Amino acid sequence: MGSMGIGAVVHTFTVQLANIDAGIYEEISLRTARQPSETEGNLLLRVIAYALEFQEGIELSQGIAATKEPAVFVKDLTGELTAWIEVGAPDAARLHYGSKLAGSATVYTQRDPERLAASWHGKTLHRGREIQVIGFEPHSIDNAAEAIERRNELNLTLTEGTLYLELKGKQFSTPLLRTRAA
Repeated sequence: MGSMGIGAVVHTFTVQLANIDAGIYEEISLRTARQPSETEGNLLLRVIAYALEFQEGIELSQGIAATKEPAVFVKDLTGELTAWIEVGAPDAARLHYGSKLAGSATVYTQRDPERLAASWHGKTLHRGREIQVIGFEPHSIDNAAEAIERRNELNLTLTEGTLYLELKGKQFSTPLLRTRAA
């Protein structure tokens, strides 16, 4: 537990995932530390990214405490990195590195995905046209994150491009706003 940092708060999430768009139905148990400098919104974004990218070999990193890893990543059975999944607003150099290393990169952001992609314009991005940038309606993640406690039951449903969240009896929905990094 020494690597968690002073003042980190451990949160557990039991996620009932119904990703109807991808045909994935899972119950996911996650335990993750939120560093003092991390917002609840960013924590929820990490959990959502994990759930929507859910596949064999997926892992949640230490979040903002992890400098060498993205928020979420996927490794195959040999330990090779196959997906690099960022949360927030990574800089182009980091995204370029991740895309090159893993062969697949995705960004989940609370910012306007078009504006974030525009900020990388003219910078080197490995296979930038293949990097998906996924956003949400403004403030929707932060508003939902206000309900986060130490232990959380989260229902996530993705259908026809709209994400429905239920957390602590509160319901939220937002379309996924998708663009490409380049």
